[in-house]
Amino acid sequence: MAEFGKALGSTETPIPGLTMWDLPVHGDSRGWFKENWHRRKMGDAGLPDFGPVQNNVSFNDAVGTTRGIHAEPWDKFVSVATGRIFGAWVDLREGPTFGAVFTTELDPSRAIFVPRGVGNAYQTLEPDTAYVYLVNDHWSPNASYTFLNLADETAAIAWPIPLDSAEVSEKDLAHPRLADVTPMGPRKTLVLGANGQLGRALRSEFGGDRHVEYATRADLDVSAGDLATARPWRDYGVIINAAAYTAVDLAETADGRREAWAANTTGVAALARIATENGITLVHVSSDYVFDGSSDRPYVEDDPVSPLGVYGQTKAAADAVVQSVSRHYVVRTSWVIGEGKNFVGTMAGLAERGVNPKVVDDQRGRLTFTAELARGIRHLLDADAPYGTYNLTGSGAAMTWAEIAQKVFGLTGHDADRVTGIGTDEYFASATGPVSPRPRMSVLDIAKIESTGFSPEDAATALERYVEGASWRKAE
Repeated sequence: MAEFGKALGSTETPIPGLTMWDLPVHGDSRGWFKENWHRRKMGDAGLPDFGPVQNNVSFNDAVGTTRGIHAEPWDKFVSVATGRIFGAWVDLREGPTFGAVFTTELDPSRAIFVPRGVGNAYQTLEPDTAYVYLVNDHWSPNASYTFLNLADETAAIAWPIPLDSAEVSEKDLAHPRLADVTPMGPRKTLVLGANGQLGRALRSEFGGDRHVEYATRADLDVSAGDLATARPWRDYGVIINAAAYTAVDLAETADGRREAWAANTTGVAALARIATENGITLVHVSSDYVFDGSSDRPYVEDDPVSPLGVYGQTKAAADAVVQSVSRHYVVRTSWVIGEGKNFVGTMAGLAERGVNPKVVDDQRGRLTFTAELARGIRHLLDADAPYGTYNLTGSGAAMTWAEIAQKVFGLTGHDADRVTGIGTDEYFASATGPVSPRPRMSVLDIAKIESTGFSPEDAATALERYVEGASWRKAE
């Protein structure tokens, strides 16, 4: 008999992510009514927006009908339509809670959210029992399940009706014991642009994690028309988009404009669609170029964008698209330095060769080293930080490009006065090719990401280590 009058609410269990739900049931002598699923109300109450795509019903005419223990590669929300069941859940995911057990009874006024990889089993306690479950992937015979024997001695589930008196299929009786179960791994992470400066830093950050895959443009081109079928996307939980068209000056040409929009916006829109349809967290790296540089203070995440050039326009458009994805991180950064050709390596090389450069002194910002950018991205994911846009640069005082060049000269044992500051307009006055306008103010406020527990390294300290470690010799 369903309990009437409960308030909607959840209760945590010993298994992470497995939550019990009380459902309001309204009834009288004629019967009862309940809202079995209400996306907004349950989301407001804390249920993950798991995006159900299929609704299934299991009808059982006899008491003692027992099914399980099955761990599916999708999330499910299980509730009772009529009757009463005993439920048992065993964590079959990789991790410290592997083998954890939770049991309880469910009736029409109680439901449970079962995350991917948690084994579930149900035994009917009344005749003509039906339970309903919403799942966030379409059933497929090719899906990879993990199973546990109903009589496993380690789980030691106290079935109300002993298994030798219950209705159980031969298949369920043949499942392995816990010691022989291969735990279900997490959904995979895909890093795009894996051969770029940031891509290489992400390879280093995630190391040998076997659940992380890397794709170069040759492996997967985000601007290609077959992106939707390029991977079995339900196997992935995170996409980190480190691929981009970054030739800011060439983007001002006809060919460059087309390439920039294809890679930076059209391709990202395709990724956003895939992420939305498959419940994937999309991490997208953005730029200070989405701003015009006219601010008299560091830019915060919700400042209006106003890009000056084509590159900035494509990045701003991509930001807007990614922000429509439920699970997203837009990571805005500036003045990126990593493995490969970059400003620091160029200045160090000039210093070594005796060249006295003229360097722009009216643009201000902070350097961001790719190792720090990769570390911050991993932090957002590992910390389950609230989805949204985050500025991520080095910390400390802002500098001009000329001041950075002078520091590089000094750190390499050369006279910093050999660097002459010059205005942006004067610097580009003699340019023979296209020039993209640059924001003069590129300092990004990093308080938001600091509030999540991440402390970006001081940019000047990172610069000193980079130069003294001779990394610039590889980058030059």
